[in-house]
Amino acid sequence: MKQTQSPTRNQIWNQLTRASFAVLSYVSPNGQPRSSGVVYTAGHGRLYVAVAPTSWKALHIPATDQVAMTVPVRRGGLLSLLFPIPPATISFHARAVVHPAGRPAVGSLPPALARLVPAERLADCCIVEIFPEDQFLTYGIGVPLLKLRNPAASRARIPVA
Repeated sequence: MKQTQSPTRNQIWNQLTRASFAVLSYVSPNGQPRSSGVVYTAGHGRLYVAVAPTSWKALHIPATDQVAMTVPVRRGGLLSLLFPIPPATISFHARAVVHPAGRPAVGSLPPALARLVPAERLADCCIVEIFPEDQFLTYGIGVPLLKLRNPAASRARIPVA
């Protein structure tokens, strides 16, 4: 039986760059877990999310600067229209910095961020800059559909750096 090869760091970043939706998780200052779907863009080895200054994300993330993210990666092509094929996933924990609204504290933002948030709203948004740490935990990335039933063959851990 042929051994499945783990995806590379570059393949993971390629998938993160192509996707735009993720589930962002964090802990409120009083210790309650929270998560929400976000639209993001990736570039420069980090991810960026625009949020309202009064959102829980903007208010709670600075308390710990720690987040976790799971990015679903659609797979199956045309087959997914006929059968319920779950997405592959890329999960990781990260350090996050919430940049205040109206402050261009983030160096050179990826141009893709401008496509997510209209220019007239960008000045009113906080930008959450997410720095993945340690390892990416993947499920189903680079794995043939028939092998997804085997968790050991479907999982991989890839160092972030």
